[in-house]
Amino acid sequence: MTIDFPNRQKYLEAVQAQLEQNIYYHSLALEACMAGLYDYLQPQNRLSPSDPPRADWLLAGLTHDVDYSGEFKDSHPTKTNAALAKYNLSVGQNIIDIILAHDSRQGIPKTNLAQWSIYCADSLTGLIVATALVMPTRKLADVKLSSVVKRFLKEPKFAAGTRRAEVSECTNPQGLNLPLENFIEICLTSMTEISSEIGL
Repeated sequence: MTIDFPNRQKYLEAVQAQLEQNIYYHSLALEACMAGLYDYLQPQNRLSPSDPPRADWLLAGLTHDVDYSGEFKDSHPTKTNAALAKYNLSVGQNIIDIILAHDSRQGIPKTNLAQWSIYCADSLTGLIVATALVMPTRKLADVKLSSVVKRFLKEPKFAAGTRRAEVSECTNPQGLNLPLENFIEICLTSMTEISSEIGL
């Protein structure tokens, strides 16, 4: 899986400078999930002409929480460009539309699969990380899909902040239309590929 787009390094440095380490790692994890989902859906001709290009999926994943700190935190996720402006960066409205979709409070109708992906994957990353951290090795490479699925479905108090109802929307036929286990597997695999970058 390739994670790259124009000026990624500049955005990466801005996100890292702006956020606490755990939120920065989460941003990298969601970027990876967005890449994995795009790469899964595209060969199946699941993407329509109205779906954003791959670079937009990744940039939205990377920057979706960049305003979740300091003076912007109370207005998250509506201050993406205000936060990025500190680093002489910005994103287009197409990226903003994807980012806003990850927060159900915004009431943004999801009109493309990038919006559905960021909405469903956002809090799943935390459960996957939590599953790794209870392993003896604390390594993603040792996490089995069955363990994540079990903790998601049968242990609601595990990683209790996971918005399980939102993750489960991956099965929505109007959206990603993916079985839950398949969706979790894509995200787990994607995060495992960047495990060294997120301390796991």
